[in-house]
Amino acid sequence: MKARILIIEDEKKIAEILKLYLEREGFSVIHVLTAKDALSLIKEDIPDLIILDLILPDMDGEELCSLIKKNYDIPVIMLTAKSSEEEKVKGFEAGADDYVVKPFGPKELMARIRARLREKKKTGRLSFNRGELIINTRNHEVLIGGKPVNLTNTEFKILLLLAGRPGQVFTREEIISAVFGYDFEGYDRTVDAHIKNIRHKIELDPGKPAFLRTVYGAGYKFTGTRDEG
Repeated sequence: MKARILIIEDEKKIAEILKLYLEREGFSVIHVLTAKDALSLIKEDIPDLIILDLILPDMDGEELCSLIKKNYDIPVIMLTAKSSEEEKVKGFEAGADDYVVKPFGPKELMARIRARLREKKKTGRLSFNRGELIINTRNHEVLIGGKPVNLTNTEFKILLLLAGRPGQVFTREEIISAVFGYDFEGYDRTVDAHIKNIRHKIELDPGKPAFLRTVYGAGYKFTGTRDEG
């Protein structure tokens, strides 16, 4: 299966050259011009890697990178004309996995992409509570006690969001923003219904959850213990 790469770049000529080169190398490539379009696309179908331009028309690239990294486990390579050490540090602090300065050689970029994808493959499996709960991020598979659990796409995204940051409390609004998008027009209680469904599928006793805990007046947090290795 081809790795899917999302290019977020408002300079069409650069994006077209990148897209052509990546497709020749066997990747599936999607291109968007704005941060809004990128966030909308990511919530529908998470890419394997993102190439992100630092300057976008509707949002600072560093801000977008930070937002993506807060909610998703996706490698991000920043593409920019800014080459100062200070700018690179700001990019890495925003969560970027790598930093490529324009103009760049396509072979160098390709090497960096393949390196980030190799790293992602090594971390595509999350295991908790001595293997009681396993989440395979690459094929959207969830196992409880070694047995597969059938989660909907939305349920999987919510579980992965919380499990990706054990102990962190997520408000309903934050979950909605990450999973449904900031233009979601439903009710925040929709999150409660999904959490209830997930609990019935992964908890031995949904009334006393071991993984998805309610933090009254705040939201939800994941309380499983991440296994080493």
